[in-house]
Amino acid sequence: MSETLRALIDREAAEAGFDDVRVTAPDRLPPGTADRLTQFLAEGRHGDMDWLAAHEERRRDPSALWPDVRSIVMLGLSYAPAVDPLAVLGKPGQGAISCYAQGRDYHDIVKSGLKRIARALVVASGADVKVFVDTAPLMEKPLAAAAGLGWQGKHTNLVSRRHGSWLFLGAILTTAVIEPDVPEADLCGSCRRCLDVCPTDAFPAPYQLDARRCIAYLTIEHKGHIPVGLRRPIGNRVFGCDDCLAVCPWNKFAAAAREIRFSARPGSTDHPPLAELLQLDDAGFRARFAGTPVKRTGRDRVVRNALIAAGNSGDAGLLPLIEGLVSDVSPLVRAMAIWALRRLGSPARIADLRERGLTAEADPAVRAEWTIED
Repeated sequence: MSETLRALIDREAAEAGFDDVRVTAPDRLPPGTADRLTQFLAEGRHGDMDWLAAHEERRRDPSALWPDVRSIVMLGLSYAPAVDPLAVLGKPGQGAISCYAQGRDYHDIVKSGLKRIARALVVASGADVKVFVDTAPLMEKPLAAAAGLGWQGKHTNLVSRRHGSWLFLGAILTTAVIEPDVPEADLCGSCRRCLDVCPTDAFPAPYQLDARRCIAYLTIEHKGHIPVGLRRPIGNRVFGCDDCLAVCPWNKFAAAAREIRFSARPGSTDHPPLAELLQLDDAGFRARFAGTPVKRTGRDRVVRNALIAAGNSGDAGLLPLIEGLVSDVSPLVRAMAIWALRRLGSPARIADLRERGLTAEADPAVRAEWTIED
């Protein structure tokens, strides 16, 4: 029965557009996985991603999430870029958006494929199923490593022999018993390119991440003001960071993604001009990023990030747009507008706006931006 089910899963996965599929069991997480999670949380390296700590026990063991699970089908969908994802970092007038977020939201695409496979599995076996795409207390990357999709590299992301660092992951938990695959060996060797390239030193050691210093976390998940010392290293990255992924040598085997929905929509650009981002109100933001992962972060945080990029750009031509945001309704935006103004503006203009701003500003964090040193 399990061989027949495996053949069905492989066929359905290929027809659904997935690039790889492997199977593991709920008790096959790599040794030490649960302990590393506990340490990560105990040291506060998850920042304000409180959901990681909220269901730690379930996250440590798939059987705690669903006691009836007997097999876990892990699927990978490539989003490998067709061009150098780091080239935009040399274009300070554009806001760099991570490869994964330039097109349609991967959650929708991956989940649709998972549901197709799950339906076929139910019809063929009568087993129960649950599908997950980054939405449950489930450690997808260790499970993918256990299944043999790849291994967790020194940057803590999954690395595949065939697809490099560019795989979206999805999981199907089932009560069906399916023969598990063999885990992949760690093939990072002595390479440390991903560690050395990080602009903010977010890796305390190989295979360890401090999210509080990670540009992806800071620009996407972090809801507050970005620490002063990390703003300049952000450069022009306005949503995510691909640096540690892009330099992995295993990417040389990765063909460009076949799924065209991961590309930027017609009429838009992969990396929009900062001037465009700085002019977005809520309605304009929703229209510009509808259906993409960027939308869930919200206008205020994305404009906050764009102001940091503007401050790093050296382009005084952006000053009129920056000055207009000094009085924005969002304190996140106001604070970063002040920072960008202080990076680019003339001393006389800064002094004028500072005097008026300190008089009108009630938020202590925003007021501090007029005097903070970086």
